[in-house]
Amino acid sequence: QLQASGGGLVQAGGSLRLSCAASERTSSRRFMGWFRQAPGKEREFVATFRWDGCYSYYADSVKGRFTISGDNAKDTVYLQMNSLKPEDTAVYYCAMGRPVLSQYHNSDLYNYWGQGTQVTVSS
Repeated sequence: QLQASGGGLVQAGGSLRLSCAASERTSSRRFMGWFRQAPGKEREFVATFRWDGCYSYYADSVKGRFTISGDNAKDTVYLQMNSLKPEDTAVYYCAMGRPVLSQYHNSDLYNYWGQGTQVTVSS
C-alpha cells in the first residue's frame, strides 16, 4: 500500500529526502506522514501532510529543519530533511490514515504503514 524510499547515511548538517508513494487512493488518504523509531525508544511523530488544504504539521524537534510536501498526481509525500543531527538517526516509517485534526500525531490512528527506511546521521 505504501512504499517508502530515500533513507541512507549522511553526516551531521547534511540533507536527505524521503518519499512515500501510495499504491492506490483510498478514503484513508486524509493524512500521510512520517513517524520514526530510534533504538530503545518509542515510535514518535515527525511530520504529516493533510491532503485537503495541503496543510503540514511537524514535531517541535524537526520544525524549521524538515519540510513535508505532497504530490497529488503521484499520491506521494516527500520529507525533505535538512540540517540533520545525530539524534535524527532512526528508522522512519511512512503512514496514512484519517485521524481527527487534534490527533494528527497519534500513530494509533494511522491505518496503513510502509516498510521502514533507515536514516543514519553521523557526528
